[in-house]
Amino acid sequence: MSTNWIDAAAHDDVPQDDVIGVDVAGRSVALYSVVQTTSATDNICTHGHARLCEGFLEGHEIECLLHQGKFDVRDGRALCAPLTESIRSYPVRIEAGRVLVQLE
Repeated sequence: MSTNWIDAAAHDDVPQDDVIGVDVAGRSVALYSVVQTTSATDNICTHGHARLCEGFLEGHEIECLLHQGKFDVRDGRALCAPLTESIRSYPVRIEAGRVLVQLE
């Protein structure tokens, strides 16, 4: 297992109670800031090819704008129909004002 942490964004670029999309080592990743905790998941919905960063964040749930499926941003769990597959979530740490993500 890799222990490499990859710089994804400035911590200040992730607004509180919101989501942004970033490219991390060629992968589309969504960064979420909820209750002063930063989380990271794949940015593409598993049900339809929609970017989750364009969805609606409410608490720890991101709702895909395409078919209204919801994922838990903390662990990527699919929470309701029409979703049948979870998204991948990634470990995150904040260091020197930067959001670092571990992809592997």
